[in-house]
Amino acid sequence: MTVYCAVLDDYQGAALTLADWSALDGRVEVRAFREHIADRDELVAGLADCEIVVAMRERTPFDADLLSRLPRLRLLVTTGMRNASIDLAAATAQGITVCGTASSSTPPVELTWALLLGLARQVTVESRAMREGGPWQSTVGQDLHGRTLGLLGLGKIGSRVARVATAFGMEVVAWSRNLTAERAAEEGVQLADSKEDLLRSSDFVSVHLVLSDRTRGLLGEPELRAMRPHAFLVNTSRAAIVDRAALLRALREGWIAGAGLDVFDTEPLPADDPLRTLPNVLATPHLGYVTEHNYRTYYREAVEDITAFLDGSPVRTLN
Repeated sequence: MTVYCAVLDDYQGAALTLADWSALDGRVEVRAFREHIADRDELVAGLADCEIVVAMRERTPFDADLLSRLPRLRLLVTTGMRNASIDLAAATAQGITVCGTASSSTPPVELTWALLLGLARQVTVESRAMREGGPWQSTVGQDLHGRTLGLLGLGKIGSRVARVATAFGMEVVAWSRNLTAERAAEEGVQLADSKEDLLRSSDFVSVHLVLSDRTRGLLGEPELRAMRPHAFLVNTSRAAIVDRAALLRALREGWIAGAGLDVFDTEPLPADDPLRTLPNVLATPHLGYVTEHNYRTYYREAVEDITAFLDGSPVRTLN
């Protein structure tokens, strides 16, 4: 009997070319889905005969309801070793093994700086003018040297962002609920007295926190109003950490100068969403982890996970 495996949300068509899937020849038939399937019934129909599913990060939530509608599913592989959109307890109760893969924290660091630099020097505005025959120089960029970068979170990603800021000659302050002055000092960073103090004192604010009940909506209207009018907000972490309605008002009414966004409440972002057209937004379609090295790791280890599961010795299990 053929074992079917679905690879979901393979937007770039890269899954089957960036890893060697030949180890599964004769054991598993693999098919990749290029488009995101948002409709739950359509997704269930597409996965009905699959015993194995490879999910890309948190693009497709696997909650208890969806898992219950996939009775043939035996193995769910997620890229990365953490996926808040998978109900691990429900998977365990249904006898589904969940496995992960390694993931590098370097790509989101690099994208954070791409967004920050793009905002500071108005790269998209000036590049568009060059392409479309617009004015030769129409903006005055902001300096990084001597300015203050505020980091909400100083974990693996935040600490690497801090090191780059130091190389630019920026002052760096950081805050999170559990961050200590000693830990901040280890990274050459000053601990802000409070979240509000960080927001009031920073020229650039970058979010590097894990989404949880404590961080959801962490930046709302009071926090965004506390930021400097010339300051930029960068979020490559999770959209729900910033209150969407408050952010839209802040951008439209000029509470802040602009935002660099890689994460959104709904992904893919609807075509008519205002975040696509606001002139002070530099947006990318959740590219933080999307690099060749990361993808090669994801899919190589997904193949290893599948092989090990079929051989009766699962690896990198999450439940």
